[in-house]
Amino acid sequence: MSAALRAGMATIRVWDPFVRTFHWTLALSFAVAWLSGEGPETLHNLAGYAAGVLVLARIAWGFFGLGYARFSQFVRSPAAVVDYLKSIAAGSERRFIGHNPAGGAMVVVLLAAVAATAATGWMLTMDTFWGSTSLQRLHSVLAHGVLLLVVAHFFGVVLASLRHRENLARAMVIGDKRAPGPGDVA
Repeated sequence: MSAALRAGMATIRVWDPFVRTFHWTLALSFAVAWLSGEGPETLHNLAGYAAGVLVLARIAWGFFGLGYARFSQFVRSPAAVVDYLKSIAAGSERRFIGHNPAGGAMVVVLLAAVAATAATGWMLTMDTFWGSTSLQRLHSVLAHGVLLLVVAHFFGVVLASLRHRENLARAMVIGDKRAPGPGDVA
């Protein structure tokens, strides 16, 4: 029995096993690719290919997966994202059971950035682009951009965890979050 249930607080399953496995495996593959960027080329390439395949699988799951994993559940308009960011600045943001509008936007941007980084890395292995300094530069800029996005994602998770008094990293490990309360967006 979870601590939340023992304390009389109901929980619900939000993140399915695929989403949780994808999340942590992508984090690991990006870390390995980043750390091996100037090191073992084979390891770097394998980690990059793994990241690319993971992104493709997550995109498919975003259309065919379960509840909170579906893009239709969490991808919002740019105006909704801006409104949510304004509510964060005002300290009045609502708690979302799945991804909040800013988190949903981050998912989309991270998927696109990792896909572009993996694609440019793969292109660098092709005869056509072998030794292309402009493509190498683009690959490096994209990888650095992904790292900045990961840092922003981390701080967003910490902020939301503190504001809504729930450990979002733990939820991405076990899959459960506190059940919706009054004012929460399910």
